[in-house]
Amino acid sequence: MAAAIKRIVVQATPQEKKAITAKAKKLGLPISELMRRGATAYQSAEANEELGALADAAKAAANRASNSIDDALAFIDASNKRITAMEAKAAANSRKGN
Repeated sequence: MAAAIKRIVVQATPQEKKAITAKAKKLGLPISELMRRGATAYQSAEANEELGALADAAKAAANRASNSIDDALAFIDASNKRITAMEAKAAANSRKGN
């Protein structure tokens, strides 16, 4: 690990310090590494709410896209049926004219 560049002082109660020290020892980490990892991994509830809102918006957009695709496929199917009917009518008229 690179040498420490800046020092950050964290105040804790004696009970918190004891718990942090015990956790670091159990994990085989220096206290400073445990604190860095904890600070890096921390996510606030607000961030989780924002991610949830973003996920909801993405799901809604996907549902709209799916509905648009279904509408387009239904339109294409109806169009193909009209074309088939027109071709059949033209073929029938062609046979009548011969």
